[in-house]
Amino acid sequence: MKLSWFSFPERRTPYLVWWRHNANGGGWQGGAGGYVGRMPQPAPLPAYLGLSIESDETVWNGMFPLQRIRFRQRRFDGALSRLRTWELWRRGRAVAVLPYDPASDKVVLIEQFRLPALAAGVDPVMVEVPAGLCEPGEEVAVCLARETREELGLPLGRIRPVGDYVLSPGGSDERVWLHVGEVAAPPCGPDGLAGHGGLESEAEDIRLRVWPAEEAIAAALAGKMHNVITALALIWLASQRAELRATWGTLWRKPA
Repeated sequence: MKLSWFSFPERRTPYLVWWRHNANGGGWQGGAGGYVGRMPQPAPLPAYLGLSIESDETVWNGMFPLQRIRFRQRRFDGALSRLRTWELWRRGRAVAVLPYDPASDKVVLIEQFRLPALAAGVDPVMVEVPAGLCEPGEEVAVCLARETREELGLPLGRIRPVGDYVLSPGGSDERVWLHVGEVAAPPCGPDGLAGHGGLESEAEDIRLRVWPAEEAIAAALAGKMHNVITALALIWLASQRAELRATWGTLWRKPA
């Protein structure tokens, strides 16, 4: 058996991976052994009036912790609920930005393979806005600029907040700050393709595509954008586009 150490960018704790040779043929087989030593624990739940936590255990702590929480809460009729069990995936804070070029009235979207989308029964190559998890203590504007640079290779100009959303309240605490950000759309081909982005160190495989804003908005309104944050950002742009172009005026361009 061989042992290897692996570190996820989101967590600085080493992760043990084992490899052994299959005596029946087929080369090497591998598996994950979990975090070694003391696993980082998720932050405790905030206090809430009428909520009583009976037990709280971390049942898995891979890339993100998974908690099994048993609790009772005060019902709307005033009675105390029966004992409930909830599995809570702790992903934390994230940001997302819709890159918009007000001068050319275009948006720059990314495309990448998403395995959970395949499991959900939709096309796993999803059209998305740049997004990512915040580092502990990282300012929103700094995180937005970092994700735009890493995924698009573009500098970010002025930004405007759109909203603060919980993506999947039935199972995860992931909360996303959505913004629209000013960019200069890169040159592209007739199909809108404008190259590739992403970090090689994180095995990202990202394709850039420039869309006329009108076409991207139409796709979102027609239900063709299966990524909820992307659809939400484009629907917001549909209602705010004229005002945004008038306010931002000529495109900001980062000095050389």
